[in-house]
Amino acid sequence: MSTIQALRGTKDILPTDIGYWQHLEATARQVLAQAAFQEIRTPIFEQTELFARGIGEATDVVGKEMYTFSDRGDRSITLRPEGTAGAVRSFIENKLYGAGGIQRLWYSGPMFRYERPQAGRQRQFHQIGAEVLGSADPRAEVEASAVAGNLLTAVGVKSLKLALNSVGDREDRQRYREKLVEYLTPYKDELDPDSKDRLTRNPLRILDAKVERTREICVDAPSILDVLSAASAESFETEKQGLTTMGIDNTLDNRLVRGLDYYTHTAFEIQSDDLGAQATVCGGGRYDGLVAELGGPETSAVGWAMGMERLILLLQAIQPLPEPSVDFYVVSRGDRAEIQALGVAQTLRQAGYSVEVDLSGSAFGKQFKRGDRAGAKACAILGDAEADNNTVQIKWLNSGEQTEVSQVELLETAKNFHTQNFNN
Repeated sequence: MSTIQALRGTKDILPTDIGYWQHLEATARQVLAQAAFQEIRTPIFEQTELFARGIGEATDVVGKEMYTFSDRGDRSITLRPEGTAGAVRSFIENKLYGAGGIQRLWYSGPMFRYERPQAGRQRQFHQIGAEVLGSADPRAEVEASAVAGNLLTAVGVKSLKLALNSVGDREDRQRYREKLVEYLTPYKDELDPDSKDRLTRNPLRILDAKVERTREICVDAPSILDVLSAASAESFETEKQGLTTMGIDNTLDNRLVRGLDYYTHTAFEIQSDDLGAQATVCGGGRYDGLVAELGGPETSAVGWAMGMERLILLLQAIQPLPEPSVDFYVVSRGDRAEIQALGVAQTLRQAGYSVEVDLSGSAFGKQFKRGDRAGAKACAILGDAEADNNTVQIKWLNSGEQTEVSQVELLETAKNFHTQNFNN
């Protein structure tokens, strides 16, 4: 009988790697809490209409990449391909805007897109994202990008650079769309197939094409910065000045567009040279029209998301995990001793120590070797003699010192040796 394997584009996160994920998640929780962001958890599947309206039907995400199915009630359901639409839906449905002021929300969890798997990109992937809802002030973009940079720095990512562009408001984009289509139409036959399709559906996405000939054609394309309204240009300039004032290096990239239709005004990416061609570790921008588009009140907003898989690749390259370890490794041999060993482990765990019990029943020598491999600081040893006397042998592995104590005195002995042995 053949074995069942994980689906292509999905990946098990094994104990050997989970430490990176836990470090990233814990750091995100701390950094975002320091910036007054509150966590929100939304369902991993939503009505398909949410993403079609929110992301845009002309996008590749909606048109080609979503996992969509009909449930038993014949409702069209989609596994979430990104986190912003669900967060905004929750903001509207639960009337979070009723509290007034600014809502700073963050989330983490799995997302789903049907695309070609590659290093750091899976069909089930994970993101950490943050949303600032309720501010049209350009300082919101500055703060959002600064917090993202703080998180990346806190987890140890280096070689970071911030690239940004303005995609204007809807009127700006419509003017630019016309100019871009006018420029690209004479090259239509030279564009790659995806870009030909985008020429009528979503021409701005052609600027993000990866095919070399299409990229060459786009070099001399008009810049959206040339068609920005005075208000859009002023807002963008204010943001750039804010970033400079905060000491955040940034680079203008007038070809930078995001793959989701809801962006307005600022779009930005944080990139790392350590990832080669797949350099983007965080992407985001402003989306002032999305809340109203999904049925809520007019609400200005800005947000970002970062792919956790890509960050894990970086962390694995620059920051090796500490060797696994436990405080106590419980070694036992004999029927009575093996039962008492479970009670010893329970006592130590309830006192706050990490404890692994050897359940092999093998010779003491083999159990001690496994205790060494587990990185234990001490072994708690029970044999027939200890079981008869209700005692435990404690061996401190860094010093080699060994002492016998009663099981009643076990915790006091552990406390006495804790400072001396556990901190060395």
